[in-house]
Amino acid sequence: MKRYGQLYEKIISFQNILLASRKARKGKRFIRGTALFEVELEKNIFKIIQDLELKTYTPGEFRDFYIYDPKMRLISAAPYYDRVIHHAVMNIVEPLVSKSYIDDSYACITGRGTHKAVERYKKFQTSNQFVLKCDIQKYFQSIDHDILMEKLNHQIKCKDTLWLFKTIIQSRDYPGPLEYFDNDTLFTPVQCKKGIPIGNLTSQFFSNLYLNDFDHFMKEKIKVQHYIRYCDDFVVFSNDKARLADIKKSIIGYLDGLRLKVHKHKTRVFRVTDGVDFLGYRIWPDHTKIRKSVVKAYRKRLKRMGKAYEKGKLGLDRITASIQSWMGHVQHANSYGLKKEILSGIRLIKHLEA
Repeated sequence: MKRYGQLYEKIISFQNILLASRKARKGKRFIRGTALFEVELEKNIFKIIQDLELKTYTPGEFRDFYIYDPKMRLISAAPYYDRVIHHAVMNIVEPLVSKSYIDDSYACITGRGTHKAVERYKKFQTSNQFVLKCDIQKYFQSIDHDILMEKLNHQIKCKDTLWLFKTIIQSRDYPGPLEYFDNDTLFTPVQCKKGIPIGNLTSQFFSNLYLNDFDHFMKEKIKVQHYIRYCDDFVVFSNDKARLADIKKSIIGYLDGLRLKVHKHKTRVFRVTDGVDFLGYRIWPDHTKIRKSVVKAYRKRLKRMGKAYEKGKLGLDRITASIQSWMGHVQHANSYGLKKEILSGIRLIKHLEA
């Protein structure tokens, strides 16, 4: 595997950090932290350059809040200054490292995404009777810091860039319940630092990289032909149910080495004709529906946005963007009634604008 060097000068260049600030402010121009940074843009860019050159950069405090999409998730938002740095490092590193990803890894990769993964699922199910659906338990909170740094070292040889990654990774950890794995001592789970915050650009990158070797293990060692992964959700197709049971054992063994566990009740073999939940959809060979829990969560979200608009806390542009995004999601399912409901929402927006 190729290791990349001489990256840091590119990361801390004025032009790259300027580009990073433009990306970080997208959709957030009127938020206080963004506005304060933009008022003295050049000064703040040079401060970032100085902090990274002298290695005096220390990540700020996260802002924690919960979302329901549909299940409750803890989101940890980094300060705007830190988000600019995250974009700066990702501008340079992510395009290089992503070259090692398999074609059927879909999360947070340009040109792929949820809908491409769902279409791939539909294609694979046409030639297979069974699907092994796997879900990793508390994935982001379980990512081991030392193992993650080892994986970064395998791809990157630039010491300064590795220092920056380590600084970002160590800015947050999630103690959580103690989990014991093979060869652990009594104190191993206590000594291990683990967890990356959901909601950060770098965390999306880390979550892909952490399972990249696992993807290659599945394709090249286990010789799985029909395999799809989207972050911590992945599926394996086959016409041989017994083979899928064996593959499940191999998966559990491999993930044990990454200090990860699968959900016991969510990880099992299904007949494709029974309809399987995948990435917010329930998919059958002849049709696709959006999961009821996802629809319910979006209706609640739309109601909250309406109330926020009435109080002057949310602009029509944000509401319109959300509805358009949801329409794109619905178009991949057989949901005529939902489409009518969303179109009614769009007509309401146009009425409010008038």
